[in-house]
Amino acid sequence: MSTTEELVDFDVALEKYDPVLGFEVHVELNTKTKMFSDAPNAFGDVPNTNVTPVDLGLPGVLPVVNKTAVEYSILIGLALNCKIAESCRFARKNYFYPDTPKNFQTSQYDEPIAYDGYIDIELEDGEVFRVEIERAHMEEDAGKLTHMGGSTGRIQGAEFSLVDYNRAGVPLVEIVTKPIVGAGKRAPELARAYVGAIREIVKNLNVSDAKMERGNVRCDANVSLMLKGADKFGTRSETKNVNSLRAVEHAVHFEIERHAAVLESGQKVVQETRHWHEDTRTTTSGRPKSDADDYRYFPEPDLVPVVTTPEWIEELRARLPEPPAERRKRLKAEWGYSDAEFRDVVNAGMTDLISDTIAAGATPAVARKWWMGVVSGLAKTQDVDAADLGVTPATIVELQGLIDSKKINDKIARQVLDFVLAGEGTPAAVVEKRNLAVVNDDSALGAAIDEAMAQMPDVVAKIQSGKVQAIGALIGPVMKATRGQADAARVREIVLEKLGM
Repeated sequence: MSTTEELVDFDVALEKYDPVLGFEVHVELNTKTKMFSDAPNAFGDVPNTNVTPVDLGLPGVLPVVNKTAVEYSILIGLALNCKIAESCRFARKNYFYPDTPKNFQTSQYDEPIAYDGYIDIELEDGEVFRVEIERAHMEEDAGKLTHMGGSTGRIQGAEFSLVDYNRAGVPLVEIVTKPIVGAGKRAPELARAYVGAIREIVKNLNVSDAKMERGNVRCDANVSLMLKGADKFGTRSETKNVNSLRAVEHAVHFEIERHAAVLESGQKVVQETRHWHEDTRTTTSGRPKSDADDYRYFPEPDLVPVVTTPEWIEELRARLPEPPAERRKRLKAEWGYSDAEFRDVVNAGMTDLISDTIAAGATPAVARKWWMGVVSGLAKTQDVDAADLGVTPATIVELQGLIDSKKINDKIARQVLDFVLAGEGTPAAVVEKRNLAVVNDDSALGAAIDEAMAQMPDVVAKIQSGKVQAIGALIGPVMKATRGQADAARVREIVLEKLGM
């Protein structure tokens, strides 16, 4: 196994090699119960409480297919332009792992519910890249291991591991792409955009909560390199369970540099799984990657095939919501954004947040100002996605309401938002608690203005000579005297009144 730690610069690597990508995106469905049992499908409950004998594979139990999960799987297939199988069956995928209590996973092998689809991915500059879908098949999730005693929370260096079977048996749809070639230098960007599009689709269908931080959407990213002009793919690596869009992008970028280094050193890339480390933005070796034969697939003897009918498929097709791409076109027109403005919103992943903020009462201009300006800046400073910052549409609407009613100004509003994110309450509560309301009392403002005018007679003379814009020089000292809480418009009015203008 290669121990190469050196990397080849990304641009240098792509002068010689073409990347080949493949993605396996696992989507947890938000059904009320699990895939094959009546155990609750709920996140965050006490460990090992949402478990039945079926989930544990105890002797004598029989699974029953969750019809809603099948329908959700068909909806995903339709949204991905897939063909829906007239009949498909489940299979046993045999492997041992501590969080798989049955020692096999009930999945689908040679007969997936959906196959031969595609999705068009729009990149940041508007270029559209078609990704072909090999299959979307139904299966069940494994349990969850928590590694204890180590410094990173990962299995490496842990003293022991705890297992929670609440997730075992949760319905999954695994979406597998065909090999993706031709992305070149845009491969990392395409990786992020593709997984983002899948998340957008399943959230739009309301078949998954689609929260990557909870593992509702997870991506296994396959990367290989082949010499330019060659027609044979290189050996792939598979970075497992990457659970953020940024991480998918960075993992693909890193693996391209790592593969190139291995190949340039004269060694062979090992077909293996890799672990992603967000803190260092690197991958480390997991285990040799198994092929399908190693899992000893065979038809699940306890489940009959799933049979669909044209009538059922068309009934489900009629339930499909407006496709995300069409929705974006409609929203752009409704909001009145320019092409560049709307593209920035989409690329920043702000479409839903802005839509929810407008629905909560903000204007399109106000929603864009806050999310693309203030909130994006905070997210960048803290190196997190804006959606994970803790700002809600209701917070934005309340802040803007305080500005519109002239209780605070823009500058104070940004301070208020910091205190809201620190857990000090709603914007209105923060303003009251910290006495941040704008000073618009004429007597208080008048005294501060008189002092500023006395200290800056040359500015007063300019104003009196007709250069009214010079009032801006007085506003600064007044703001300082009022701790930034003066109403700038009222300051301007009082200055003009005092000068008889």
